[in-house]
Amino acid sequence: MNVERLPAERHGHRYARMQPEHDPDTEGDAASSSSSAARRPEVLAASASFRLSEATRVFEELPRATIFSVSRPDAGDITPMLLSYTIEINYKQFRWRLFKKASQVLYLHFALKRREFLEEFHEKQEQVKEWLQNLGIGDNMPVVHDDDEADDVNVPSQPDENSIRNRNVPSIAVLPVIRPALGRQHSISDRAKVAMQEYLNHFFGNLDIVNSREVCKFLEVSCLSFLPEYGPKLKEDYVSVGHLPKIQKGRKEKCCSCGLFNCCKSSWQKVWVVLKPGFLALLKDPFDPKLLDVIIFDALPHMDINGEGQISLAKEIKERNPLHFGFQVSSGGRTIKLRTRSSSKVKDWVTAINAARQPPEGWCYPHRFGSFAPPRGLLEDGSMAQWFIDGQAGFEAIASSIEHAKSEIFITGWWLCPELYLRRPFEHNGSSRLDALLEARAKQGVQIYILMYKEVALALKINSLYSKNRLLNIHENVKVLRYPDHFSSGVYLWSHHEKIVIVDNQVCYIGGLDLCFGRYDSPDHKVNDAPPVIWPGKDYYNPRESEPNSWEDTTKDELDRTKYPRMPWHDVHCALYGPPCRDVARHFVQRWNYAKRNKAPNEQAIPLLMPHHHMVIPHYKGRSKETNGEAEGKQNDDDNVEVKKKASLASCASYQDVPLLLPQELEPQALPDGDLAVTGFDIDQADNVNKTGFKQPLLNRKAKVDASRQDLPMRGFVDNLSSVESASIRRFDSAKEDRHHMDKKWWERQERGDQVASVLDIGQVGPRATCRCQVIRSVGQWSAGTTQIEGSIHNAYFSLIEKAEHFVYIENQFFISGLSGDDTIKNRVLEALYRRIIRAEREKKRFKAIIVIPLLPGFQGGIDDGGAASVRAIMHWQYRTICRGPNSILQNLYDVIGLKAHDYISFHGLRAHGRLSDGGPLVTSQIYVHSKLMIVDDRIVVIGSANINDRSLLGSRDSEIAVVIEDKEVVNSKMDGRHWEAGKFSLSLRLSLWAEHLGLHRGEVSHIMDPMDDSTFKNIWMATAKTNTMIYQDVFSCVPNDLIHSRTQFRQSIAYWKEKIGHTTIDLGVAQEKLETYQDGDLKGTDPMDRLQLVRGHLVSFPLDFMCQEDLRPYFSESEYYTSPQVFH
Repeated sequence: MNVERLPAERHGHRYARMQPEHDPDTEGDAASSSSSAARRPEVLAASASFRLSEATRVFEELPRATIFSVSRPDAGDITPMLLSYTIEINYKQFRWRLFKKASQVLYLHFALKRREFLEEFHEKQEQVKEWLQNLGIGDNMPVVHDDDEADDVNVPSQPDENSIRNRNVPSIAVLPVIRPALGRQHSISDRAKVAMQEYLNHFFGNLDIVNSREVCKFLEVSCLSFLPEYGPKLKEDYVSVGHLPKIQKGRKEKCCSCGLFNCCKSSWQKVWVVLKPGFLALLKDPFDPKLLDVIIFDALPHMDINGEGQISLAKEIKERNPLHFGFQVSSGGRTIKLRTRSSSKVKDWVTAINAARQPPEGWCYPHRFGSFAPPRGLLEDGSMAQWFIDGQAGFEAIASSIEHAKSEIFITGWWLCPELYLRRPFEHNGSSRLDALLEARAKQGVQIYILMYKEVALALKINSLYSKNRLLNIHENVKVLRYPDHFSSGVYLWSHHEKIVIVDNQVCYIGGLDLCFGRYDSPDHKVNDAPPVIWPGKDYYNPRESEPNSWEDTTKDELDRTKYPRMPWHDVHCALYGPPCRDVARHFVQRWNYAKRNKAPNEQAIPLLMPHHHMVIPHYKGRSKETNGEAEGKQNDDDNVEVKKKASLASCASYQDVPLLLPQELEPQALPDGDLAVTGFDIDQADNVNKTGFKQPLLNRKAKVDASRQDLPMRGFVDNLSSVESASIRRFDSAKEDRHHMDKKWWERQERGDQVASVLDIGQVGPRATCRCQVIRSVGQWSAGTTQIEGSIHNAYFSLIEKAEHFVYIENQFFISGLSGDDTIKNRVLEALYRRIIRAEREKKRFKAIIVIPLLPGFQGGIDDGGAASVRAIMHWQYRTICRGPNSILQNLYDVIGLKAHDYISFHGLRAHGRLSDGGPLVTSQIYVHSKLMIVDDRIVVIGSANINDRSLLGSRDSEIAVVIEDKEVVNSKMDGRHWEAGKFSLSLRLSLWAEHLGLHRGEVSHIMDPMDDSTFKNIWMATAKTNTMIYQDVFSCVPNDLIHSRTQFRQSIAYWKEKIGHTTIDLGVAQEKLETYQDGDLKGTDPMDRLQLVRGHLVSFPLDFMCQEDLRPYFSESEYYTSPQVFH
């Protein structure tokens, strides 16, 4: 019989679909049997449904069953058929218990005997048919079918001579179960227990019988039961649902409870339901892996809509028909109703489902920072992370992982270009083009799921429809969804902004890099490529000059390479391995399923997905419950050792220093404009552990604070990170075991080698370090279908800044935030920075916040152009945050500590220069800072897709993903002149970033080990920024700069340089052929390259005074004036 291999729905497991045609491998060994069967395809077609193939067998080895207890409804009732048995089943690492009545065992016996009879019948039928065919008659004799045959009857198509004997369960075996030997009343249970154990042994000793549909149904198992990637086995059974489309089955269905007539039109139909710790799956059949529906468990509100108690995942419902027994399951904004055959089954289901929301799984509770995902890596669970600086390193890693994909690939992004080359030079790396990489894996059976942001075409020119069509034409194994549908969802202003690639649930990549044009770059950040070698066609990208109107002809240049520079692109990406990777995959699956239900509910080619599961071990408990048959003793000992180690590092650490807290509930509060407050903690009480004086008024702070309402009602579930040493620092030997299965050779091609010998060994690729990782995100009902708005990225930023001991280093595409009392900007990253600086000033301790952002927004249009209102609007909100007006941080700090504010916080940008071609013009361009990164004290890193603005941080707007990475591997360093135990991941990342920005070689990196020391911060960092800024101003007079304060001055400068040079870029980026300088009183011309040779790295100062005399908000005559300001911040 032919077995068609289906594409792997999940990693590592494939299922088989039976085909009604001959396969000699599945017939008997005799050649005569094979040849005769080949002449009888109709016989095989008739009997194929009676037999499970080897590939669909549930049990690969014999399970073990033990009668745990026997009970009866009445102590004085000794009727054998009223006895109930608790049966404990062990299979591999799985363990579960069944509660079965004696009558159910009897029904199982009758089903097995019926099956035996049908096997005999079909065997005799085939023998008669073969005899008639040998006589030359009866060639077209039809096969007899039993119309009343049950769905779960399973008869083999070609039983051998021992088949019936092997499958036979003698009736005498069940007699003691029905009628145990008489004796004293207290011994009836014991005798029944022995009788049931002997009966179960009859079919638990036969692999064919235990894999029969009858026994599998009795044992409540299916094709999903023992797949470890979905977690432990919980409850399974047939139930009825009414919300699904009509399920097509191979035989005529009886639609009413009487089972005799097709007399009703009910939409209710029987399905197999599988409960797992993280979801509830609905299957057509226990042996059919096709998913009909799935409910992924998500954080539930603390109270129901009436405030009458905690919401449950499942609850019993009252049916109008007294013969119907129903319950409902609610999660992720969905509610489905289910029915069973009895009220006792309803209670069992409700209890089992609600138990799934409890720890250790805990998907229905917010974890630290209010995140859906718990911190990983508290024990040695394989959690690892690795950083990549700029697109060259990040794309190389992604390409290599895709090339080695075995099962499935998940991709989602804000913009995706199928023609993107992940390796350069592009002419020698045609196979590394994204569409070619995906096609090669799809042809190997890898399932590829791509979730794209569907843009508003009038506002953005990323043409996701073109990309979708190109991707769908690659191969049938490539599935693509675009979301949202703006009209039906009513979502026009917000976007899906995550950048995720997940391969086989083993490794995932998140950060700032979209798989699209303009992102590929290297540390030297070239502004030129003529003739094209690195950036083909529209990949030579400068959105400040021009955005392409069409992406169809990607090989055609959008810009004249001899006149305009590309805009260099700086980004940071990271790879996650192990449990945090599966958490990111769960987020993707949640979004995919939500988009599927809204966009393509009836499209069979677009499947629903199930999230892989990683057990959330309750580290915060003194004991761990036994799970799936694993002894708890050793784990408890390990937990105690871990706690002792941490306690020994800092005995004064409070309970809140434990990074994984008890799950607690999320209580969002409404904000004035209708958004929900992001979850967090009380910022007035956040420092009561280590900052006793912080409850007092904040010196002469002028910002208004509304005492009636806190900006961040985050009580109860954000941890205290005041002791980073006790929380995150310890040594770990990563060489002890290999915790990943991905190919490790790709980055050996990098100049760094397989491991980083020292944190001073800077480069584009970081060490693969064991870390404690927690995935955080911004999602809401519109973006992921979640019951609640989650703003855990915002909470993490606020908490980590408040708890920083020495410094925070931030790189971000935007910097738009608000202080407490600001009713317009609602995220409070700025408030956290302000409070931390004020505390440092009060305590007379050094603290630094170093912030690197783009010099100008990366949108088309000159500062003074009529169509550049969006550019000016974003500039307005950033300057409002930084230095202009009563809501800015510098203005508030000036009011309290004066010009000392600049000792605590500084703002910077990046710039590059070069000649466009041999003999061509000398040009400069800002390096667009697109990374979304924060490093705290060289020990903790946040990397993700979230910008610092309300769009990314509130949760109700753009969807985002990020990760908090806390080092576990210690390296010796310095901080503020003292010895400091830094983290391997964090320190190596900062040193590599700073070396790139400052233009340092490997031998010079030791000079920037201590970011707080004056020799580092003042003499190197600040001095380099100021020197580079002055040189660029002298050579190019480029904008933005601190000399131009108004649009009038800007127009005069543009007119002057255009007249003098003849051609310049939109931001005055072209140098004169000769610089005019005075030497000994004479005006002389010098080569501008002589001056530019003094530039070190790319760091420049951010121009705080640029356009300071202008109101940069849109005018009423501009269309942006009528757009919601929320679009820009």
